Amino acid sequence: MKMFDLSGKTALVTGSSRGLGFAMAEGLAAAGATVVLNGRDEAMLARSAETLRRNGHTVDIRAFDARDIDAARTAVESVIARRGGIDILIANAGIAHRATLDELKPEDWDRIHGSNLRSCVFLAQAVAPSMKAKRSGRIIFTTSITGVMGRATIHAYASSKAGLAGLARSLAAELGEFGVTCNSIAPGYFDTDLNAALIKDPAFNQRVVTRTALHRWGQPAEVAGAAVFLASAAGGYVTGQQLVVDGGFTGTM
Repeated sequence: MKMFDLSGKTALVTGSSRGLGFAMAEGLAAAGATVVLNGRDEAMLARSAETLRRNGHTVDIRAFDARDIDAARTAVESVIARRGGIDILIANAGIAHRATLDELKPEDWDRIHGSNLRSCVFLAQAVAPSMKAKRSGRIIFTTSITGVMGRATIHAYASSKAGLAGLARSLAAELGEFGVTCNSIAPGYFDTDLNAALIKDPAFNQRVVTRTALHRWGQPAEVAGAAVFLASAAGGYVTGQQLVVDGGFTGTM
């Protein structure tokens, strides 16, 4: 369908060597985009890129830590120089940390917010000028349902993801006149490597399955459609929104 076609577009997806980031990159590539995978492990990125190339997709890689603003800016500039611009940014890289309020340390708070929120502000800052010049662009943040609902012991993570949703709204208000949309995707519980321990925990697994309307964990590919929609012409009049992809977890009781 032409409204979902991303042919000729270049997308940078951070934290995309595996998991939901890789799934979203794969979805964009299947829709025709050239995707630039990012992560800190260049060898892992190379393997992920080869997986996509075997399926006929055009892929590039940039290994950098999204928390390193100078490295991120340099990578963005190199992609723009090589590809003529970045049409789509999915700022997906992030980390988590569990601690009760009594145990929470300032350095852990700063580390989580630096990775999950601060890095996204300055990635957006890096890509925005070329998008504004072309009067077209898509900025998408990966948030979380924990930014919508409370959960004990993940105060830094939940607040950083809630902050990202707010950042998407404020950027949407500022960049809209230039044809640039900014939205966020809030995943629920997905079957990824990072969640393997939770899935193996019988009590936690049962809680997720019982609470989720679809009575199962999501598969990574199931978040790709949301990314393609927001990145394509089909989502051209959607901005400042948070799209929840959670199998009905936040919508049922």
